[in-house]
Amino acid sequence: MSEAAEITCEIARLGLRGDGVTPDGAVVPGALPGETVRAVPEEGTRPPRARLDAVLTPSPDRIAPFCPYFGICGGCAVQHLAPAPYAAWKRDLVVGALTRAGIEAPVAPLLDAHGLGRRRITLHVRAGEGGHPPHGGGPQAGFMAARSHALVAIDHCPITEPALHRAPEIARAVSRPLGGGGAKPLDVQVTATRGGLDVDIRGHGPASDRARQALVLLAGELDLARLSLHGDVLIVRRPPEIAAGRARLVPPAGGFLQATAEGEATLARLVVEGIGKAKRVVDLFSGAGAFSLALAEGHTVHAVEGEEGALKALDRAFRETPGLRTVTTERRDLFRRPLLAPELDRHDAIVFDPPRAGAEAQSARIAESKVPVVVGVSCDAGSFARDAALLVRGGYRLEAVTPVDQFRHSPHVEIVGVFRRPGKKR
Repeated sequence: MSEAAEITCEIARLGLRGDGVTPDGAVVPGALPGETVRAVPEEGTRPPRARLDAVLTPSPDRIAPFCPYFGICGGCAVQHLAPAPYAAWKRDLVVGALTRAGIEAPVAPLLDAHGLGRRRITLHVRAGEGGHPPHGGGPQAGFMAARSHALVAIDHCPITEPALHRAPEIARAVSRPLGGGGAKPLDVQVTATRGGLDVDIRGHGPASDRARQALVLLAGELDLARLSLHGDVLIVRRPPEIAAGRARLVPPAGGFLQATAEGEATLARLVVEGIGKAKRVVDLFSGAGAFSLALAEGHTVHAVEGEEGALKALDRAFRETPGLRTVTTERRDLFRRPLLAPELDRHDAIVFDPPRAGAEAQSARIAESKVPVVVGVSCDAGSFARDAALLVRGGYRLEAVTPVDQFRHSPHVEIVGVFRRPGKKR
């Protein structure tokens, strides 16, 4: 793009993905509201996009990003925004989604749940690619650049827990017996647990006995708690436990976890507070039971989940933790076979925490039920608002919404909403 293509523009607002947006709708990543910037338009983009070239008049809310990879890798979007306007923008993401869905509800201020940082990181490993900075000619580990398949190699990610700062080194090491991300690019998921680092390698497919033996030896050299390949456990040196209330939970290899330990604890507290004095609780999309185990300290819980490994982990944690109320489990694909109203009506409260796509089919069945209180948890404002609208049309009132920030510096926000049927007791 030639210098003649440069434009000067004003930034009117921050968009849904943390990009600056001009009055006519052009997107300028890295720009902030109120700034005058010089930018270079990108051809053929919809909506129109422009690369930030210079900030001519900076916003008083602009701060220096702390990460050397900010603006290069495709991870964080808003490290350059001061804390107060950042919190307001993130809360507004939830308010805006509810407004577009025609829902009026009180939205609390954003709760910070970053804690020590992200406890899980998934690194892409490629053979001999460049990056920032390169690590010789061997395998490179890092993130993809924004809107690109180009790898940005990193030394560490500063928004993770300190225990994960050596994750790129580990990802490079475990890739070598599998070809270093050459013929088959790899994804390496590293999780910080009480027992140490839990590593799951994806993308390779079946490995030879020789490669598996080499990986087992590496697990000892790298002092890993557990090492697995596509969820197939190669070695457990120490149980990779996490706290779930009073319970000690060992998630299935490569299984889902909330992004931060503080985030999981905050969400669990809000869920328990939301259901109040309900005696019998059904936990839908329970995963390995982070909410179920916290609820079981004072409530009888029925956990429903489609992944067998997650339910086995939940059941084991329940049985090994004295003093909990009864927890039963049911394996069921809630997207294809949602619980029906008569099944839901056996319970005094419903908790649901679906994947990012939401729980449209299950929400429609909840809306038909007579359960007095429902607590919905979501990591996507749009799908939460869509599901909430179904419940509201079914007669529920959305009485409280709390945005929780465990995805700091990103446009993602966790949401806890409490729904109640008017006139029904807790």
